Amino acid sequence: MGFYEKTNGRYYKDNPEAQRRRNNNRMWVNGKYVSNSHPLHKPGCYKGFTDAAFSSLQNYETAKQGQVYVLVNPAFPGWCKVGMAVDAEDRLKHYQTSSPYRDYEVIKAYDTDDRREAEKAAHELLAKSHERKGEWFYIQHPVATGILDGHFNEDS
Repeated sequence: MGFYEKTNGRYYKDNPEAQRRRNNNRMWVNGKYVSNSHPLHKPGCYKGFTDAAFSSLQNYETAKQGQVYVLVNPAFPGWCKVGMAVDAEDRLKHYQTSSPYRDYEVIKAYDTDDRREAEKAAHELLAKSHERKGEWFYIQHPVATGILDGHFNEDS
């Protein structure tokens, strides 16, 4: 039987049983397909990477790839948060739950092979010349992204 041959009035590719077998090995996060090569891949449907991570916590702890992001909120003028995540947009969704206005915004995200080391380097770089409170820096976001653009473009 060929891939596009009709059987019982249906094409093989439309066979519900074949579709179910293929879906058992796929991962979906917030409606988006996640490839098998992703470090946190675990078949199933999840609302966010945090849900997926906690269902496969071992992979979450050992996965190094991810993003370093610059996040702002107009409620804190002049302050930027520089953090790390497997996926910055997924992390943003978790921040939005703490704001009734849902006004956090990811200004920029940098893909990196080792998110922990990259975040540490970004923090050290920004702390040299700007006030720091944890992961928050008193710096205008265009200045922060300008500094980090230079840093992350050197590494690539």
